[in-house]
Amino acid sequence: MAIDTHAHLEMEAFDDDREAVLARAVQAGLTAIITVGTTLPDCRKAVALAHRYGPVYAAVGIHPHEVKEIDMKTYDALRDLAGQEKVVAVGEIGLDFFYDLSPRRVQLRCFEEQLHLAQELDLPVIVHDRDAHAETLEILRLRRGRLRGVLHCFSGDLTMARECIDLGFHLSVAGPVTYRKADPLRIVAREIPLERLLIETDAPYLAPQPFRGKRNEPAYMMETAKYLADIRGIPLEELTQQTAANACRLFGVS
Repeated sequence: MAIDTHAHLEMEAFDDDREAVLARAVQAGLTAIITVGTTLPDCRKAVALAHRYGPVYAAVGIHPHEVKEIDMKTYDALRDLAGQEKVVAVGEIGLDFFYDLSPRRVQLRCFEEQLHLAQELDLPVIVHDRDAHAETLEILRLRRGRLRGVLHCFSGDLTMARECIDLGFHLSVAGPVTYRKADPLRIVAREIPLERLLIETDAPYLAPQPFRGKRNEPAYMMETAKYLADIRGIPLEELTQQTAANACRLFGVS
């Protein structure tokens, strides 16, 4: 039992062989995949995939790169999509001050608005945070006890990890933990309480070391899981079962 809590199967990178990708994921031992929208068209596609394929669930939200295009009609559409079967979270939402593809003031406003939407719908959130640790924490602190969710592909330090856990959030680890120069991330990955740990691919991005430079896909999550189990000193089966149970509890995945 293993769950990829963050992939982008709706993206065109998988248009030519999506069913084969899903078959390889099942063969590798995955029982569920959450495909996470980043634009409104991709959110619609993610929901359609969840309806079509048994192992697939969907999250809907507007990525910080894309929020410069957001308006009230976007929120109406997200609200409608979020109410559909097998939609389990609001995401991918958050802040990206590395690329700054949307103005920071717009990112901050839209992050708060989408968090409010998640509270309204009583859904967990999938948070993107790149080079915006302080701002992300400041916004989440204001909603202590009123939100649940995950910081996906966590990139903060151990102090930030502990505060996120104190705020009630899960932390997700992806392929970069396997990279040779990722010692700071490995320190955090070893210390995250097992009951708050999730695993993801972020496919088609961030393939783990054996596949680095190639298109990532959910089946490759098992490489990250094996690596995590090794650095934590626990059996692979224990790691995958506990992280899958965490995902089921957080997202309501059956």
